[in-house]
Amino acid sequence: MGKRHRHDRNDGGRTDGTPTIGGRFDIDTGFCELVRDDTGYLLKINGVESSHIHDDPQVLEFEYMRWFAELIDERIRDDESLRALHLGGAACTMARYLASVHPQARQVAVEIDGALATYVRDWFDLPRSPFLRIRVGDAREVVESLSADSRDVVLRDVFDGMFTPSRMTTVEFVAAVRRVLSPDGLYVINCGDAPDLRVARSEAATIGDAFENLAIIADSAMLKGRRRGNVVIAGSDARLGQSPLIARNLLGGSTPAQLLLNDEARAFAKAASPGRDADLAAAAARHLRATE
Repeated sequence: MGKRHRHDRNDGGRTDGTPTIGGRFDIDTGFCELVRDDTGYLLKINGVESSHIHDDPQVLEFEYMRWFAELIDERIRDDESLRALHLGGAACTMARYLASVHPQARQVAVEIDGALATYVRDWFDLPRSPFLRIRVGDAREVVESLSADSRDVVLRDVFDGMFTPSRMTTVEFVAAVRRVLSPDGLYVINCGDAPDLRVARSEAATIGDAFENLAIIADSAMLKGRRRGNVVIAGSDARLGQSPLIARNLLGGSTPAQLLLNDEARAFAKAASPGRDADLAAAAARHLRATE
């Protein structure tokens, strides 16, 4: 257990594992806020909404997490074992959901902020090891350290502010994820993007190059470039989105969403090029020269 960080309203947790009234807390990467609402707790990190923990673990308040669940639940039966890796732990909302729906799941959540990981363990009634381990570390470094064919699902929900760090979007990173996945494994990401959809198109191109099957989920306004928001992108060598229930459930959500599969998904990405580590290094060098 790490040292207790200073906070400004309460002791950060009760002995029964649930939060008290919430408040603002210092963490390694800045600060977080825990806010009680009518159905659970909202976690903000450095002022940005990060996670919502519902009183019922099978209820997901964030739309993109429901889209995650649709893709995973199509592939994994309730009684089937599941090896899941969560890149970006935050409040472990998806891990808590999967533990409830798939009780035999073995999960690891990677969280870069050790203080936040400690708070989340204190606050919420999360499954314990071996059902859920929270590993403090850098998501890319953890992926590159794992054994091949050791995970059935990898979920990426890593953000620094409004966007995912570029080093976790490249061809080389996706290749590392694919190595870790089982042959029919599933890689799903939450991509935050602006109306120009530049990032989402590039990420779709990168994932589409790595996997035989590609799926994209987003609402119509997002896909038409009318607003900033979330795009869920998934890749697998097994077929995706085959159940008619998925499209129906997506349309019936509080924000109706569209499912683009394979040809449609690749058409969305065709004008973009996959990102590479070398591109990031070149961009960093240009930035350094410009500031000299």
